[in-house]
Parts: sequence; structure tokens; C-alpha cells
Amino acid sequence: MRFGKLDLNLLVALDALLTEKSVSLAAYRLCLSQSATSSALGRLREYFGDDLLVVKGRQMTLTTRAEELIEPVRSVLEQIRTTVAVAPPFEPATADRQIRIMASDYSTEVLLTRAIAAIALEAPNIRFEIQPMHDAPIEALERGYIDLLLTIHFATSTDHPSRDIFEDTYVVVGWDGNPAMAQPMTRDAYFALGHVTARFGKLRVPAFEDWFMRRQKQQRRVEVVAPSFLSLPGLLINTNRIATMHRRMAEIVTQNGPLVMHDLPFDIPPIRETLQWHISNNNDALLRWVVEKLAQAADSKGAGPADGRGEAIDPLEIEYRMNRPRSA
Repeated sequence: MRFGKLDLNLLVALDALLTEKSVSLAAYRLCLSQSATSSALGRLREYFGDDLLVVKGRQMTLTTRAEELIEPVRSVLEQIRTTVAVAPPFEPATADRQIRIMASDYSTEVLLTRAIAAIALEAPNIRFEIQPMHDAPIEALERGYIDLLLTIHFATSTDHPSRDIFEDTYVVVGWDGNPAMAQPMTRDAYFALGHVTARFGKLRVPAFEDWFMRRQKQQRRVEVVAPSFLSLPGLLINTNRIATMHRRMAEIVTQNGPLVMHDLPFDIPPIRETLQWHISNNNDALLRWVVEKLAQAADSKGAGPADGRGEAIDPLEIEYRMNRPRSA
């Protein structure tokens, strides 16, 4: 890097030469060869228009100009070290910044609402912008439009760091006046009933359960396609339709409305909700603190973080990534 005509890398060499008053000793201190250090001295002499170091007898001494440079050069390097090279300590109580998170309404409802409230108690000046999930979340992360992506593990990128924070399973939810919900759900009843599901963005990307069910030999009858997870409950009330819903969300909506839930009559793989950030932010202390707090909030709900690091990618994940659906 240059400032004017000065190569700023030469400041470190100049400091060593002024301190040691010897090319060989400065070279040792800089872990450079003596010829490379002599070359640096030559460029410094040219820039300052001064010999800087001259031979007197059997040793080298500093010129008057060199003596004048000792403290300024040392001060500049110390300022760089303390303000640029060393990150300031992170203090949640005084942190003042906006964090942009892309997340589905499901993960906002079951995690972010509680987590953000808890974070405010420790870091009242951290602000959050929650952006809805769209067709290209990884592109949004890579373009710097968001700081964190909260989505299912299958939809994250292998090019950036991530952390799995919780698992969730699926259940069947329906109106409590629906005769089919008066008893445990059977496979025959599940496929005989009409369904409500959510799809997202301009491409109408399916939720994972919708994508998974399309792969099955027996197809369900989707009668209503909703624009969000939170719109599913209202579309079930006063109907005989059902929805396949995340358990954590189902527990919330069945407490707040005339809805009931049952276990599925077959298995759908659980999902892992994952936080991902750009690799360039891997040493961002504030961002990593927020990730830790979100993971703690997820753990406090009763299901510990699912750490998938080191696991082999299973065939289902490979197929899901190839089809590139993007919503949780």
C-alpha cells in the first residue's frame, strides 16, 4: 500500500533500521535477508532524500533526519497496531449496530421473537432488520444485503461458515371442528383430505415438507397454496383441510386458536435450522455474539443445537441442493 509515493510497508523496515542502527540486525528482526533489507534502505534513502544511516568507523550512525524520524515513525506504527491491527474489545452494553437477518416467518415466530427480546436486555443499542425469505438468499448474503441467513441446513452454502442451532419435526394441524382431527391421523385420512401448504417468492419455491411429499409415490391433494407459514392456521379454521406444520410453530398456533395437532402417520425427516454468515465476517465479534445468543435462545426452548459439522451429506440433501429450493 502506498501513501503518496511512500510504500507503507517500508515504515516497518524503517523502524527496525532506526532502532537497530544496523542493516544486519534489522534484517534479523524483520526476518528478511540482508540484501532485501539493504534494498529497503535504498528505497527509503531515495524517498527521504537522505542517507539515514551512515558508516562512522566500524559502526553505522543515524543522520539528523533519521533521528527526527524515530518518534513519528514509532507513533504511526503504534497507532496502526492499536486501531487497525488489533480489533477493539466487544462490549454488548455499548455495541451500536444494525444486524440484517433473512428468515422465514416460521423461524421469526419460533426463535427470533424471543431471542431479539433477550438480546435487548444485554445489548440495547443493537438494532435488527428481518428480511423475508426470497428466491436467492445466498446471493443476498454474498452481495452484503444481509448479515445473517437463517434457513434450513439443506439450503445453506458450503462456501461460507454456518452453525446448526436447532432441529424441528413435523405434525399435522387442523381445525378442532374437523371430524378427521377428532382421532389420531391415519395414512388413509391424510391422503384423502385436502391440504394447505406454503410456497415462497416469485418462483413459488416449496417448503421442505411440500418438496418432500412431491417425491412420494402417493400424492396428496393441495387445495390452498399460502404465501407464508403464518397464514396456514387461518386457512384451516372452519374447513376440513389439514396442514403439515413444524412442531414448534404448531405448539404456538394450537395454543392461540381453535386448532389441534396430531403426529404424522409416516416419517418426514426433521429439519435443522442453520445460521450462516459470509466468510469475510468470520472474525466479526459482534456478529458471532449474536449467533451465540440465537443458539442459546433455541436451546432454551428444549431442543439443543444440532451440530451437523463433520457429518456426511446424505442423498436427500444432495437432491435437495440440486433442486435448489430456498425456504425453510
